[in-house]
Formats: sequence, structure tokens, C-alpha cells
Amino acid sequence: MASVAPRPMLTRRQFALGSAAFVSGGVIGGRLARGEPPNFNTRLPLPPLIDAAKHGNAVKLRAAPGQHPFIKGKPAATYGYSASILGPVIRLRRGDEVEMMVENALDVDTTVHWHGLLMPSHVDGGPHQVIKSGSTWRPVLRIAQPASTAWFHPHLHHDTGRQVYMGLTGMIIVDDGTDSRLGLPRTYGVDDLPIILQDRSFDSNGSLVYELDSLAILYGGRGDTIIANGVIAPFTKVPSGLVRLRLLNAANAQNFELRFSDHRKFYVIASDSGFLSKPVEVEQLRISPAERFEILVDFTNGKPVLLETGPDEVMGIFGAVSGDGTTEYVPVMRFEPTATRPKVRAVPTHLVEPAAADSSKAIRRRQFVLETWTCSKRRPVETEMNMGYSLCINGKSHDLTRIDVETELGTLEVWEIVSIGMAHPFHVHGVSFRILSLKGAPPPAHLAGWKDVVLVEDEAELLVAFNQPAAREHPFMYHCHILEHGDAGMMGQYVCA
Repeated sequence: MASVAPRPMLTRRQFALGSAAFVSGGVIGGRLARGEPPNFNTRLPLPPLIDAAKHGNAVKLRAAPGQHPFIKGKPAATYGYSASILGPVIRLRRGDEVEMMVENALDVDTTVHWHGLLMPSHVDGGPHQVIKSGSTWRPVLRIAQPASTAWFHPHLHHDTGRQVYMGLTGMIIVDDGTDSRLGLPRTYGVDDLPIILQDRSFDSNGSLVYELDSLAILYGGRGDTIIANGVIAPFTKVPSGLVRLRLLNAANAQNFELRFSDHRKFYVIASDSGFLSKPVEVEQLRISPAERFEILVDFTNGKPVLLETGPDEVMGIFGAVSGDGTTEYVPVMRFEPTATRPKVRAVPTHLVEPAAADSSKAIRRRQFVLETWTCSKRRPVETEMNMGYSLCINGKSHDLTRIDVETELGTLEVWEIVSIGMAHPFHVHGVSFRILSLKGAPPPAHLAGWKDVVLVEDEAELLVAFNQPAAREHPFMYHCHILEHGDAGMMGQYVCA
């Protein structure tokens, strides 16, 4: 068995995680490389639900290595949180104070970032809150935000991409009672389903293959097989009525272009930081890395249907998901309605009016230029990465010892984000923001709520609300959420006081 390098090297080769490295045809986008359709004979796994309030608001997580058979009979070496892969869904209630205990049973250091939770920087779980191998971190999380779908994942300096690829991902549900008031589907595992979307590549013996060469650094780590909740081409039974899907793109770099095979319309009811003012009807939905959307899908007609994804349009030839590299859509999973009586049949007409966003109250304006090609050609990366490339924001590659921006608690700022070379999903820790414009135009209705990730194809204007403190010892991050970009330096740090 080949050992796994703890840090990637710049070579045109692939690292088979836990086995010898070589590439096979594998499974592509939920179908075999030979073009055979998937069988959909694996039931969609449901991560265990941990309701923190029912556990005395004390939650334990254990990051540890495991074995998981993505391909039947071929277990792969993986990482997971209290599981062989992925982690639980944690339900947190607004107003509660939750004690987390995170044990690191890996043979490498890690962190756990509570992505989407609005917390002071010292418990945010960024690269400054390292959990050493064999140690335990005990942050206390005070939940003081509206209902939303968040998630948790590693954020270790230079090793985030690999650790997420190995399986370290979990979902968080913040509950403030709005679901019940609005009459939304809310029975976990029945009509309220977590769907964690990722892409992976596999060796012929079923092992994970993580490729990290110059293309992967510049365009992000991309697999040739789409997985949902850690499995290939699953199916799930659903009631013949309205079902709520909590969609999380936990891929390293892939944008998913989602639709249903019968082109049915569905309704977006929430994005990253909470509910929209009213449901938005769509037929197709793009979800970029780290974004979350909650959607309502009507299965009243009782007909099975596929959730599909198309080529990542913003990535051109690097965004193909079909085996032959065409524009063909490929299946992600299958929904099979049952005779179960649905609890919800009607889509609400109104949801929750987002908190006001008045850009005239912004105290300053800043610009952030995300550079790929230009910066990578002129700046060597830190020697510990051995990549040969360094990616930048405003001409500077990330430095853990440098503060790039100083902000003021309780203020608003307008941030202009400019992407050069390709589209970047931009994330800011410790805040929510409203999108003022995308490429000079107002955002579409499903992107009009409070968010923490935005896919910037050209330029975007954001109204950022700074309501969480960040000290110099534990600054907040802002970065591209293509994980290999963050690992290679496309990240900055800010303080807030």
C-alpha cells in the first residue's frame, strides 16, 4: 500500500488515498464511463440527526479515519465526523448555548469551521483554531441568528481541500420556530431531506484519487463521479406531496447545474443565511461550492423522477460532467414517490421578509481582486506546499501573520469583488451579506436574501454586515471557496472591533 503524502506535490500524477495510484474509467456523473445508465439500487443514506437541545446542548464530534465503499465491495480509506464518511446533521436552536467537543483522532492536524454560523472569531474554527492530532477542542456556540442551513468542515492552512475530499463534511440546521409557523415540511428523513452534493474520482480498486497538479490548483480539484450523501446514484422514497430538500454543495470546486429530468418547476425558499421573502419558482438552479439552498419539490403526480446536473458552464471544457465531455446532463439521484400521505401540499405564498439592507448606510467601500493566472505566474508559493503556484487577492497571497482589513463592529460596508481569469465562489467568515449587483445588474430573486457565498463570474457588489468581533489573535477569513484556491493563497484576513 502506498503511503499518502500529507502535503500535495506539483506533479502530473494522482494520489490514490490509501492505495496505489492509477486511474481507471470509473463511474462518471452517476453513470458508467461506458455510457451505461446507473442502477439506482442504493438507498440515499441519511446522516444521523443530533438535536442539540435533546442532548443537553452538548455535542460530541470525533474526526477520524474510516473505510467507506463508494463502489460495492471496494472499501476506500476516508475521513469522517463520528462516522466513516461525512458527519451528523446537527440541529441547533436559536437562543441556545451549545458546548461542542471536537476530538481529533486523525494522524494530522485539523480544524472545524462552522460555516454559516455567526460566531465570534475565536470559535469560528478557521485556520488559527488548530486542533492538533490527538487533542480536543471545546468551543461554546451561542446561537443568535435566524433559521438557516449551515455546515461544518475543516479549514486547515494548506490542507483544507484534501481533508474535505477525504470526507470531512457535515450539515447544521438552525431552528427558530419559523418552519412550524409557516407550515413547511419539517420531518427529518421523510419530507425534509439533507442532500450533500460532491464529486470524486476513484482508482480501479475503489480508492479515492485526489489529483493535485497545476490544472487542479488553477481550476480546483474536480472528480469524475458525482455523489450524494457519500454514495453514487442513490434513490430515496418520498411522500406524494411537497418535500423540502436542503441542498449543500460540498464539492471542492464544481458548480452544479441542477434540474429534474421531467423539467418540473420547483421553489427556492431559502439560501445561505435564511428564508427568502417568498418562494421563487425555477426550473434550474446553479449551486456553487459552499452554497446552500432549500427547495420545495412537488411529488404529487406520483411519478419517479431524476435529479440531474449539467456541465459547469462557467468552467468551459473543464466543467463537463458527462463521460464523453458533451453538454449532456447526467443523473445525480432518483426520487420515488410512495402512497404515504403527505403532511404538506401547498406552497406558502409568503415566507420571511429579510432584514433591511440599506447601502446608503455603508461607511466605506472596498475592492477585492481575485487573481488566478497573473498572480500564479509571478509569485512563488510557500515551500511547504510544494505547488509552484501562489494565488492572490489584491496582489497578496495569504499570510497567517498579516491582517489585510480592519473593520468596525456594527457597521456596513460595500465590498466590490472582481474575478480575473475565471469565476470564484467568494465567502466571508463571520458575516452575512446582501448581493447588490452581479455583473452590474440586480441579483435574481433567489439570490436576493442574506448570504455568505456568492459566485463571482466578473464582478459583484456586496453589502456586508459586520456584527461579530474578531481579534488579531483569531482574525476572520475571506476567500475563494474553491478549496485548492484557498489552500494556494487566495485568502485574506480581517479583524472587527
